[in-house]
Amino acid sequence: MYDLTGAVWRKSIRSNNSNNCVEVATDVPSYDGVVAVRDSKEQNGPVLIFDRDGWKAFLVGAHSGRFDLQP
Repeated sequence: MYDLTGAVWRKSIRSNNSNNCVEVATDVPSYDGVVAVRDSKEQNGPVLIFDRDGWKAFLVGAHSGRFDLQP
């Protein structure tokens, strides 16, 4: 279990300050190289934890459309 106290959370500027998106923390004190992701609607809910390589791989896949839903 990670202690995310002091994590700096941010969300996309495209969210228009909506609470229907995810927040990402790349600055997590005491855990160098950890990226945390949470649902902005449930800030005290579950958090996904990635190492930097895993996060980069996810971003590459997302940008390439790998996770797009098929009709």
